[in-house]
Amino acid sequence: MEQSSTKVNDSNVEQQFMSLIREYERVIYKVCYLYTTKDATLSDLYQDVVLNLWKAFPKFRGECKMSTWIYRIALNTCISFIRKAKNVPEIVTLTHEADWMTEEKDEFTELLRELYRMINHLGQLDKSIILLYLEEKSYEEIAEITGLTVTNVATKISRIKDKLKKMKKED
Repeated sequence: MEQSSTKVNDSNVEQQFMSLIREYERVIYKVCYLYTTKDATLSDLYQDVVLNLWKAFPKFRGECKMSTWIYRIALNTCISFIRKAKNVPEIVTLTHEADWMTEEKDEFTELLRELYRMINHLGQLDKSIILLYLEEKSYEEIAEITGLTVTNVATKISRIKDKLKKMKKED
């Protein structure tokens, strides 16, 4: 009798987790997209993030917003994946990772692609901060996710904007 109630609880946890992943799927993809490299494909990063979210899901205590928790795990997973990939010998892939963004060639989409291309040239922390900023996270939320002070976040965002403007002028 005890086993059947455990199965019901496990099923409920799985349903909650799958609902969470569906709700935050685009957020997870955006984080992964920014860290995609020839060694770290979008699908590899996404899979790692979801796996780490699943492992951590039972331990989520609700001490922060669910979105903050997801961002923190996604960013840490991607950064760790990139660090590990740097220690692996280079492998040439024969396939090209499909772009998760729409294939339409409208002006907005092209500007967005250009912005992400420039963001990809930033350092890991700057990349994380600007991604959170673009997701309209408050400075307080960005500070909580990254472990920085609110003042430091504000300063970094200003400097990142300046770097992006400079990159745009150089193009």
